[in-house]
Amino acid sequence: MARGKNQKRKLLVLLEYLRRQSDEEHPVSMEDLLAELERFGITAERKSIYDDLDTLREFGVDVVKAGVPVRGYFLGSREFELAELKLLVDAVQSSRFLTEGKSRALIHKMEGLASQWQAKSLQRQVHVANRVKTMNESIYYNIDTIHAAISQEKKVAFRYFEWVVSFQGDSCREKRFRHGGQEYRVSPWALTWDNENYYLIGYDGASRQGKHYRVDKMEGLRVLEEKREGQESFRNFDMAQYSKAVFGMFGGKPQRVELCFADSLIGPVSDRFGKDINIRREEGGRFSFSAQVAVSPQFFGWLAGFGKDARLLAPEPVALQYRQWLQETLQAMGGSLPEETGGAQGETQGNDETV
Repeated sequence: MARGKNQKRKLLVLLEYLRRQSDEEHPVSMEDLLAELERFGITAERKSIYDDLDTLREFGVDVVKAGVPVRGYFLGSREFELAELKLLVDAVQSSRFLTEGKSRALIHKMEGLASQWQAKSLQRQVHVANRVKTMNESIYYNIDTIHAAISQEKKVAFRYFEWVVSFQGDSCREKRFRHGGQEYRVSPWALTWDNENYYLIGYDGASRQGKHYRVDKMEGLRVLEEKREGQESFRNFDMAQYSKAVFGMFGGKPQRVELCFADSLIGPVSDRFGKDINIRREEGGRFSFSAQVAVSPQFFGWLAGFGKDARLLAPEPVALQYRQWLQETLQAMGGSLPEETGGAQGETQGNDETV
């Protein structure tokens, strides 16, 4: 009875051994296959192995017989090519919304799709400048919950928070829930990924408007039994056009700059530069810090978006460059920058929810 049961496992053992131990550069010999079967208590002759390999081929498994310089057998094709796996690993490694632990777990699973030799080349560290890995493991599951709500055409409920300046304890910031901690009830219509963050695009029935919400700032997310609303508003919704209008990014020369912000902007600043920045208390409800940035029109636009609550203090050449950018922008709109106006100031502020 035991021998018959083992024989039934024969094809599975051979297939798994080929998956994990063989590739084009590392074919396995007939002796290797016989030894692996013996390890599982399965006795076999060479002729039966040939028949088993033919059976795997008939089933669609690409078992290739290698010739010179090394004889043996290997899997010629897999679900993912090695180059595709490397691309996926790089994407997971550099993704900010995934925690370090979740990234490692996903990469380990992807290693199982390659041979043990190929898996070694997947154990690579992707270095991305100024990358801040999220600490919120729930984001991974929030995304799945939102997808489920969209497919079921149901509303979702969640509490939504922001970061505020706090010098209590070891942290320079603390979490504060909006709406006094009351739940948001939103009709989800789409998820978008931009500027290294996931956003829920939804319809707010209370204000009768479409808005977007950062997924990593949601807590207690759940699917409601209520039917979602906003069909008319989202009937002709174009995600590509929406993303172009709301987000954008450009490169630039890396330089260290001194910045100063109002306390109310600790959230956006933490999102951009990470929670471990060394901030200093300034007068008038402000904080300052230094950071390495890519000096570019996009950086200036990001800074100007916070209006008078954001200032570029140093170095002087970059501050002058910023002032010139503001001047040229105003001139293009038919205006000018008054001489007494500081070059590191603007007019408006951003918000986590955007209509």
